[in-house]
Amino acid sequence: MAALTGGEMCVKYLIFAFNFVFWLAGTVVLAVGLWLRFDPRTKNLFEGDDSPSGFYTVVCILIAIGGLMMLVGFLGCCGAIQESLCMLGLFFFFLLLIFVVEVAIGIWGFSIQSKVVDDVTQFYKETYKKYKEDRQDALRETLHLIQNGLNCCGPFSSEDTDTPEETCPEREGLEVLITKSCPDAIEKFFTSKLHIIGGIGIGIGVIMILGMIFSMMLLCAIRKSQEIV
Repeated sequence: MAALTGGEMCVKYLIFAFNFVFWLAGTVVLAVGLWLRFDPRTKNLFEGDDSPSGFYTVVCILIAIGGLMMLVGFLGCCGAIQESLCMLGLFFFFLLLIFVVEVAIGIWGFSIQSKVVDDVTQFYKETYKKYKEDRQDALRETLHLIQNGLNCCGPFSSEDTDTPEETCPEREGLEVLITKSCPDAIEKFFTSKLHIIGGIGIGIGVIMILGMIFSMMLLCAIRKSQEIV
């Protein structure tokens, strides 16, 4: 079996570096998904009949994609270092699969954006209503999480004097008069983050295309070297 050329060796270690970063990114994505699912401050969003299904679906997708990214990164690293055609083939297949899924999720995400906003808004209003009725600690923590995270207070406006102040962020001076309602804050949050998420998705897509190109180049080089006696 002939050895790989200098350029092919560069491609080999480039693929290894790419997959190591890809594995680390998958670890981060998986950790964020698990944190959102099991953190005491957010797990209330998944409990109850009126929990926002759109948010739950997004978190489950994050966990699944994170785990798949870690698997793909592992296959790519091992396949590149060991020059394994099988591992590199699996790496190419899974990378192509993730790319297709990413495109599908992107299209699906744009199509259900308004539904996710409506689900989260409705969940917030129901939680707010229930807390005003029975003042449960779990409901207070959920309201505190949403209102402090979005810097909002109440489902209507800053003039709503019936809002439980213990769940709202601290306000001083003119902030008392200009604090926005939480439904408006929820809609603005999802709208403003959509372009950022789209840009990140495009960047990841370009990186994955380059990864597939380089892996195919390395596959062809290894196969060619194995045919030379």
